[in-house]
Amino acid sequence: MEYIIEMLDIRKEFPGIIANDNVTLQVKKGEIHALLGENGAGKSTLMNVLFGLYQQEKGEIKVKGKTANITSPQVANDLGIGMVHQHFMLVNNFTVTENIILGSEPTNTGKIDMKTADAKVQEISKKYGLSVDPKAKISDISVGMQQRVEILKTLYRGAEILIFDEPTAVLTPQEIKELIQIMKTLIEEGKSIILITHKLKEIMEVCDRVTVIRKGQGVGTLNVADTNPNELAALMIGREVLFKTEKIASVPKREILIIEDLHVKDSRNVKVLDSLSLSVRGGEIVGIAGVDGNGQTELIEALTGLRKSESGSIQINGKEIRNLQPRKITESGIGHIPQDRHKHGLVLDFPIGENMVLQTYYKPPFSRKGVLSFKNIYDKARSLIKEFDVRTPSSSTPARALSGGNQQKAIIGREVDRDPDLLIAAQPTRGLDVGAIEFIHRRLIEQRDNGKAILLVSFELDEIMNLSDRIAVIFEGKIVAIVTPRETTEQELGLLMAGSKQKAGGAS
Repeated sequence: MEYIIEMLDIRKEFPGIIANDNVTLQVKKGEIHALLGENGAGKSTLMNVLFGLYQQEKGEIKVKGKTANITSPQVANDLGIGMVHQHFMLVNNFTVTENIILGSEPTNTGKIDMKTADAKVQEISKKYGLSVDPKAKISDISVGMQQRVEILKTLYRGAEILIFDEPTAVLTPQEIKELIQIMKTLIEEGKSIILITHKLKEIMEVCDRVTVIRKGQGVGTLNVADTNPNELAALMIGREVLFKTEKIASVPKREILIIEDLHVKDSRNVKVLDSLSLSVRGGEIVGIAGVDGNGQTELIEALTGLRKSESGSIQINGKEIRNLQPRKITESGIGHIPQDRHKHGLVLDFPIGENMVLQTYYKPPFSRKGVLSFKNIYDKARSLIKEFDVRTPSSSTPARALSGGNQQKAIIGREVDRDPDLLIAAQPTRGLDVGAIEFIHRRLIEQRDNGKAILLVSFELDEIMNLSDRIAVIFEGKIVAIVTPRETTEQELGLLMAGSKQKAGGAS
């Protein structure tokens, strides 16, 4: 059997951790090969070895049957290997074309030949169905478009083998469909794809074979046609996984959050929330369903003090909190799991232990008369790390060194431990594996059962349907319908989210 890529017995170590423990991966030409594992299993590390960002301590890499010594991404590019990273490597102030050609600029009499570059970018984008505006600035285009730019960057450099690292973690359902189509087009054009993922639905839909890694070790390679999501989940986690979280019927109590007639503008001074009204009671989870860009982000920012609102009312336990400072809002009884854990959830260069007290460090027992007690801070951090199963070499490991799932568990531990009356959970399981998702869903339902109010904002419709007691559909900055999961379907929700159908139900 001839493979286009062979990684044989690869071992990669970091201080205190063996990330890849003699892993073997063999990819055939013209296939989409999934690399499946839970957060922190070593998938991205293995691919960073293939792309030349890390060098292995042991093992052999072969490309098209020949042994390759991949010492840098430039060597990987020269061998026809391109990588689309989970966190995009783009310069925000540059145009699409400037990002694509960066480091490989065509020149004419010593100057960058933008005309030639634009033409080549358009030619590649047309060939692979990757429609982008070459002259648009990265800061002005959607996340889905930015990902297309990353894909174009690899194709511009002549990549034959494309590595996609968690490509759907930040995409809307519509963008995911488009990406799957793009991947199929790439395969038709003779490319080969390695897909790092933990989304079983996508593997079943688009992949030919799957290699499973657990805790840094290879568990095996299967034909996707011969397996099923339950078997893959068990191989990945090492136990059976519940895909639907069991919960008792909710017993709603008094109203904890009341939003009335809220108006908010975005950073371009355009109105994005228009007379929005909603309430959440203790003992219930209210899910907000909507296509990205209909005001969800601005609503969360207005509720947490990260954005000023124009008018209206936001009350917590009967107290007006609209336009208060974030700390005052936090202290009024709100917990916040932010949708961007890197930007708003963690200080990545701080130890994970110190991140666990970001909301409470200025209070006893962590601080007295302005002096921090690091003993108390780290005692608390260690107990939360244990309770929320945050996998980290130690409590003093920088937050940036943890996998996405473990970063998320740390944030949830910190916010839940404060016991807020209202917990705002924005994309709480974005980019997480089935084991971590199951854990986080259980914790959210626990909070609900303890009489807390949960406002869940998610683009994952099955998450909204699975967890919510009521679903508020947001469209163009308004709540257009309130439904219960029992009385609706994903299809009906989709229609409501697209604004093509209104349903009675008010906005209480």
